Amino acid sequence: MTLIPGETQPGFTELFAQLGLDNDEASIAQFIRQHTPLADDVLLHDAPFWSPQQAQMLKEKIKCDDDWAIVVDQLNVALRVKPTLEKI
Repeated sequence: MTLIPGETQPGFTELFAQLGLDNDEASIAQFIRQHTPLADDVLLHDAPFWSPQQAQMLKEKIKCDDDWAIVVDQLNVALRVKPTLEKI
């Protein structure tokens, strides 16, 4: 999918739809919680939870270095955030 001039920057909702995943806010948050933290030495598209088609799509979107690359990079960052322990 290419953005038409005047369209807004794609976000997680659009990216998850492109990946064939549930793209409502709760599903996206659950996906990130389930797969965080992604090890620093694993490239996003090499993560074991992607199908071969999803991995290829992510790799292509980063390679294109367009608006989609920004949201893929944001997902990459979100999946690497280490959970914090709350003090009780």
